[in-house]
Amino acid sequence: MAGASMMVMGAFSPMAMAQDDDQAEGDDVIVVTGIRASLERAMDIKRNSDGVVDAISAEDIGKFPDTNLAESLQRITGVSIDRVNGEGSAVTVRGFGPGFNLITLNGRTLPTAEVGVIGARGNYNGGGSRSFDFSNLASEGVSSLEVYKTGQAVLPTGGIGATVNINTRRPLDGNGTMATVQGKLINDTSVDDGDELTPELSGLVNWVNDTGNFGIGLFGSYSRRDSGAPTQQVNDWLVFDPTLGDSPLSSNGSYVRNPGTTPVGNPPAADQAYAIAQDSRYDFSDITRERINGQLVAQFRPIETLSLTADYTFAVNESDELRYEQTNWFATPMDELIFNSDAVAAAVYAYEFNGGTKDIGFEQTNRATKDTLNSFGFNADWELNERMSVVLDAHTSKGESGGNNPLGHLATFTGIGAPVIQEHSVDYRSGYPIQTYTIDDSQRGNGNGVLDAGDVASQVFRSTSTAMEHEVDELDLRFVWDFDNSSLTVGTNYRDTVMTVDTLNTQQDLGSWGLAFPGDVEQYAPGLLEEYCLSCKFDDLPVGQAETAFKADAVDLWNALVPIYEAMTPPADNPNRFRINQTPGFDEVEETIFSMFAQFAMEAELLDRPARISAGIRYEETEVSSATVQAVPSGFNWQADNDFLVEQTGDTQNVSGDGSYDHLLPNVDFQMDVRDDVVLRASYSKTIGRPSYTNLYASVGAAAPNRPTVLGGQLTGTSQNPGLLPLESDNFDVSLEWYYDDTSYISAGYFKKDTKNFVGTGVVERNLFGIRDQTAGGAGSRSGEALAIIQELGADQSEANLFTLTALIDNRASVAAARAEFEANLDGGTLPQGYVDDILAAFDVRSDSNDPLAVYSVEQPLNADEGVIDGWELAWQHFFGDTGFGLQANYTIVDGDITADPAAPKNINQFALIGLSDTANFTAIYENYGWSARLAYNWRDTFLSATNEGGDRSAIYTEDYGQFDFSVNYDVTEQLAVSFEGINITGEDQRQYHRYPDQFWYGYELSPRYVVGARYNF
Repeated sequence: MAGASMMVMGAFSPMAMAQDDDQAEGDDVIVVTGIRASLERAMDIKRNSDGVVDAISAEDIGKFPDTNLAESLQRITGVSIDRVNGEGSAVTVRGFGPGFNLITLNGRTLPTAEVGVIGARGNYNGGGSRSFDFSNLASEGVSSLEVYKTGQAVLPTGGIGATVNINTRRPLDGNGTMATVQGKLINDTSVDDGDELTPELSGLVNWVNDTGNFGIGLFGSYSRRDSGAPTQQVNDWLVFDPTLGDSPLSSNGSYVRNPGTTPVGNPPAADQAYAIAQDSRYDFSDITRERINGQLVAQFRPIETLSLTADYTFAVNESDELRYEQTNWFATPMDELIFNSDAVAAAVYAYEFNGGTKDIGFEQTNRATKDTLNSFGFNADWELNERMSVVLDAHTSKGESGGNNPLGHLATFTGIGAPVIQEHSVDYRSGYPIQTYTIDDSQRGNGNGVLDAGDVASQVFRSTSTAMEHEVDELDLRFVWDFDNSSLTVGTNYRDTVMTVDTLNTQQDLGSWGLAFPGDVEQYAPGLLEEYCLSCKFDDLPVGQAETAFKADAVDLWNALVPIYEAMTPPADNPNRFRINQTPGFDEVEETIFSMFAQFAMEAELLDRPARISAGIRYEETEVSSATVQAVPSGFNWQADNDFLVEQTGDTQNVSGDGSYDHLLPNVDFQMDVRDDVVLRASYSKTIGRPSYTNLYASVGAAAPNRPTVLGGQLTGTSQNPGLLPLESDNFDVSLEWYYDDTSYISAGYFKKDTKNFVGTGVVERNLFGIRDQTAGGAGSRSGEALAIIQELGADQSEANLFTLTALIDNRASVAAARAEFEANLDGGTLPQGYVDDILAAFDVRSDSNDPLAVYSVEQPLNADEGVIDGWELAWQHFFGDTGFGLQANYTIVDGDITADPAAPKNINQFALIGLSDTANFTAIYENYGWSARLAYNWRDTFLSATNEGGDRSAIYTEDYGQFDFSVNYDVTEQLAVSFEGINITGEDQRQYHRYPDQFWYGYELSPRYVVGARYNF
């Protein structure tokens, strides 16, 4: 049997190779019935393949085992998935994340345009990942999935963890005309404002003429899902290190009352780093997703030895989210802090009493995306003679993604809040932020003693607009010689890809960050704000006090408020008031890949036992060209105590960069039947994984600080790197597989990957664009003079005090006059919040020549390090005779020497591999008397999801997660079947943390989802 024939990709795939007659006939039979038959076919693929290959097959035409392709893949040994809004979206294989796993459709490279993932934290900007989102494709149109865990010369490059191929149905795979239609109703129990039941419809028609040489296949599907998402998050944990000069807990520090009267429980040691959260933040989102898929395939076999296939694949996925937030941020200084005993101590309890009032935020967000895939392909497979054939495959594919809300934005944010918070505390010791607060609306609200719409004021409007396009043109030509006991494949492949991203970020002043006009939302947008109980939306995650919140469509608020404030005349002392600030950007990356390859396979005997060896070599040249048109910032505007805006000069600059590399990629696979039912397998391959397109941009960006830098705030920037090299891996695999029955086996495998050129994130300290920092407190600067006066007066070194006095120095006749006014308004070391709000509404503080150059922590991707990842894959599949009962179980152990240190200093760049974790799956199966049922449990251990996050270079972890799913099907007749499915039936939730578990980062409360369906075959 030819080694290449084990690829099981069908004649359509450009990777398909010559096969002997018996194998070709076997590969034509792709219609299987029943779970057991499907698992038997997958087991045969695993047993007969060169290298390590796992597969999943459809149980019948149009009947894939799971509602989501990623959720099917997670049941394969060594594969784990990333979930968004409870749905599988991307895969991690053997510890390598989505960007290092190549996804192909019928052997072809897919475009990956995706500007944002609805339901994910903070995903509001253009993407550029090489990861394909499986939720874009309906599972009913897929006939099989194949996971190639070892490299082969005939496979396209890019998959370090694995190459995952999605096979769709070909018309000439079947005989005669057949069709199936399927309808489902989805009940997502998390839904709030959406429909409790949403539809999913699909149909597949396959027609073949009487002579069997011409066929047409048509597939179409539509699905909609409504859901609700209660989430919690912390905007950031600020890490301080006294050994680096950070001292906000010292007697005159910014986090304690001057002169150090704030009680601090279990205080960090004098030289110990510690972290303090910026806020407590709770959200509820109403989410809708609609997906349409279609595929048209025509096949013609004019002569027995020539097959021609033309196909068109279409997919569109629209997602919408209305998010309603409640945020309580911490003003400094604090009135009580309690720390834990982690190496980087966390303030697990924080309390503040304001002496006046500050704002509680209720930002509203309307976020929407539309992803579209169009792919045209042609394949010709010509058997020139009994020994030789040639296969030509070409396709042109385009993925487009962009903002899709009513304003055309990816995300529209309308900032509103109420200036009524008198005191506020948050306790993180339960693992979640549990808050309490008291209000006083007599000072700046409507004075009725109740937090309501009359207390709410507008702040700013922001938007993000992004349009992404990814084009892939690919041509593959290969010649295959098939001999008695061997085969040889020689070929070439050319692939050209172009990724372009257009962005426009906008900020428009409304009332002011300081909520200058309480009640203006109710006045100018009457009836739009709906009061609701936010804490009532949470069933599992503890919240504390969050009963009162408000929700509205951010676009409706924009339409009501923006025209009014745009028309207002700016005050003479703040001419930039109510202005619009826009930041455009454009990035393009073109990547061309030329490759030549050869692979030889041979069957023989070794020690009188059947053996097979396959060896190949692939040579590739890659050229990268990157171009950017970026806005030039003039600096950042200090608008309020801890609110900033990056402003633009209006100019743009062109930036470009190039990269190139070439590789020689060998592979050797050996397989021996040490007994008739025992297979010994060993493989070596060299593979590469290319960096994300985002990392290859030539752009440089500068962000605003999160608080005044003299009080511990951080200035961060980004710089990309078109010259990045791909990750390289030398892969070693050995496994022993015992096939002790027709549908039962046990396997154990060890894998090792020696890797280099990992793309990590480096952080360097440097200035960007000549920007100066008016918050740095430098000698001779306004903030420096303000800080000196505050220290001399013994006032609190708070953000509000520093901003107010700096603004007064900037706008009063002299420093002395500013000091006198500041001192006259001081009350016990603090300023009345109403006076502070009046100042920040009247004045902004911009940099001048007396301010020092801003020092940014600039993040840049770089080829950081090398490491070793190894592990074990254990799998067992067993059916108990003819009882109908069976089971599948697997466990993957992954280890590596490139893990993050949560206690690492904040000024040290760390390199670590994200996504590394153990995984386990268990599925109980029953199939008999027309019934088939599965109960599946999938588990993934805690893993690193981000590193070098923010200016303090922190690690973000996703906690271990396990989920139960079930499905039950009953064949009413040979044509009609009904089904019932449950997904995450125990309602497990997701949680992330920052450095250590007590530093809560993100919580997502998930709910069960149920699906009832009926399917009819013609």
